[in-house]
Amino acid sequence: MHLRIETLPEKKLVGKTLRMCLAKDQTHQLWSGFMPERNLIQNKVGTDFLSVQLYDPALSFNDFSPQTEFAKCAMVEVSEFKNIPRGMETLTLVGGLYAVFLHKGRVQDFPKTMEYVFGQWLPNSNYEVDLRAHFEVLGAQYKPNSGDSEEEVFIPIRLCNNNSL
Repeated sequence: MHLRIETLPEKKLVGKTLRMCLAKDQTHQLWSGFMPERNLIQNKVGTDFLSVQLYDPALSFNDFSPQTEFAKCAMVEVSEFKNIPRGMETLTLVGGLYAVFLHKGRVQDFPKTMEYVFGQWLPNSNYEVDLRAHFEVLGAQYKPNSGDSEEEVFIPIRLCNNNSL
């Protein structure tokens, strides 16, 4: 499930954003509003889609609950911010260190992947969550209703301050 630790450069993204919480998930509405307009975006880099989550900087993931609000974005990477379609917005994804995981399976099984990341991998690593965007890359292997679906999950990390190793 854990693939690698990777340092990413800054990325320019264009797409749509909705505020939501897990208890009132609006992911379907977000992507239903984005997909019909995706071809209006110019200067795309590649064919992948990015599902981005932006959390309040004051949030402690120990306090995260199904009612915790965050912004979720349906986006694509672009080479430059020019000719942004009406109703879409830009986001500069701050570069840095990320732990990358592979989620295999249906969208409904995604919470199991997150339980592994935050319940097992992270507490047993030398890293802690950094205050940057979390995102998933939805590439050619992404098939949301299929057990064969694959997506890469990027969790922003930094070395623990209290690392005694």
